[in-house]
Amino acid sequence: MTDPPAMDDKGPKVPPTYPPRTPPPQKKPAEAPRPKPSTTLVTSSLPLPGPQQACLEVRRPRMAIKDRRAANWALTTYPWTAAHAVRRVTETVRSWGYAHPEGDVLAQTVCLLVDAATVDEGRRISVHLADQDGMLLVVVLSHTRTGADDTVLSDLAAVPGTAACGTDTSDEGRRVWAVLSTERPRTYTAAPAR
Repeated sequence: MTDPPAMDDKGPKVPPTYPPRTPPPQKKPAEAPRPKPSTTLVTSSLPLPGPQQACLEVRRPRMAIKDRRAANWALTTYPWTAAHAVRRVTETVRSWGYAHPEGDVLAQTVCLLVDAATVDEGRRISVHLADQDGMLLVVVLSHTRTGADDTVLSDLAAVPGTAACGTDTSDEGRRVWAVLSTERPRTYTAAPAR
């Protein structure tokens, strides 16, 4: 004989035929509480360097070329790097529509700049080219922290069509640059003798 089902106020008690409802799993794992930031102000003042201490360096802004056509190349320093840079610069200048400076002027300028940067004994250099208002800017970075060497400036200034040249050292390394005119060089003819 079977026992009669248990009774309550609503009728016989029947065991459910489905499993009890379980909550769905969490989609994200529970996040640990984040640390609260300190509310105390930490201030410190650095003493000025003494005679036996290192001097503080002023950081110069990174080089930026804006609002003009520009091209750049990262090159590894090899004996043929100057010739490779000359070819790239000349092709780009001609593709921009400039007939001047002539090929030998560009080659001489780029070779002087690249040679000055490779003397710094870095593993790589970068060549930057930009134009604006009929002038070409050629910059070579050596990516080493060598002091500025001004001996190349007299050679750069002797190149025909050089409007300006310079060298400096920044956080990026040593920069050597030249600005070249894209105008046709003027030729003077001697007046006929009387």
